[in-house]
Amino acid sequence: MQKLNVGVIGVGHLGSLHAKMYSQLGNTNLVGIFDVDGEKARKVAEELGTKAFRTIDEVIEAADAVSVVTTTTAHFDAAANALEHGVHTFIEKPITETIEQAKLLVAAADAKHLKIQVGHIERFNPAILALESYNLKPLFIESHRLAQFNPRGSDVAVVLDLMIHDIDLILSLVKSPVARIDANGVAVVSDTADIANARIQFQSGCVANVTASRISQQKMRKMRLFQQDAYISIDFAQGIAEVFRLIDEGDTNAKPTMMLGKIDQGTRKRDIIYEQPEVKEVNALKYELNLFVQAVLNDTEPPVDGRDGMQALEVAREIMQRIDTQKVKLA
Repeated sequence: MQKLNVGVIGVGHLGSLHAKMYSQLGNTNLVGIFDVDGEKARKVAEELGTKAFRTIDEVIEAADAVSVVTTTTAHFDAAANALEHGVHTFIEKPITETIEQAKLLVAAADAKHLKIQVGHIERFNPAILALESYNLKPLFIESHRLAQFNPRGSDVAVVLDLMIHDIDLILSLVKSPVARIDANGVAVVSDTADIANARIQFQSGCVANVTASRISQQKMRKMRLFQQDAYISIDFAQGIAEVFRLIDEGDTNAKPTMMLGKIDQGTRKRDIIYEQPEVKEVNALKYELNLFVQAVLNDTEPPVDGRDGMQALEVAREIMQRIDTQKVKLA
């Protein structure tokens, strides 16, 4: 089997998981890691039986592909360095701090025919994967992503820290240009918004109401989709999807978990059914990294490419701008 030489730049909590997953994949060779904290890098390298490089240039030179798992503010410099040296790059979300930086990375990758994949991991949540056979065309979406405060993510606003997960998912589901955004947010324990709500209207007519908080007492990661003849509930934390939908009476293709009732009015008789799609045990991080490696080895498009990451960032940045505008009005 052909193996890809990979390295990891930044081995904090998430970066060390990247390195661990690469060490377990059958199609990768973990050549080493780098972190500005040399002692941390040494410990992780020792645990995984790999090399801790002294500089970022050394790990880039040794690898054919790297994961950039640094702080958001350092994404651009690390990724630009890798791409300049012809190295395929996986970048944790958000792709960069600014839209202009994202554009530069996408252009650099295009010029050198390199792959960029952005770490929007919820695309690979078992609950989302369980819905692959469904024709999802939501008309209204409601999402809540609530977390307890963790200083590790407070260097960026909650929109870039948490909400961007749902923004990316919503954009991938709706597939329509954004027509209007309204948003509000409040900074409570940090210098940027810690709780935010956005209403995103699409040209297709779909509306998404998105809430994110990192100062909640209890955790929640849920999304609800409403579309013609169906309601879908997704619990990312539990990895469970539930589908309530209408089918024509006597439809032999449907295999409901439970029959909930009937609609007898009109000429079209329909059944109300409940389904809980089968969920496979998937390590979302390992799965997305494997897809990145396959995209490089097979020269195919990554499932979440640089343009996807840039589009999510554009919407997130507009939400943040709307929040800042509201602050000015209230001042």
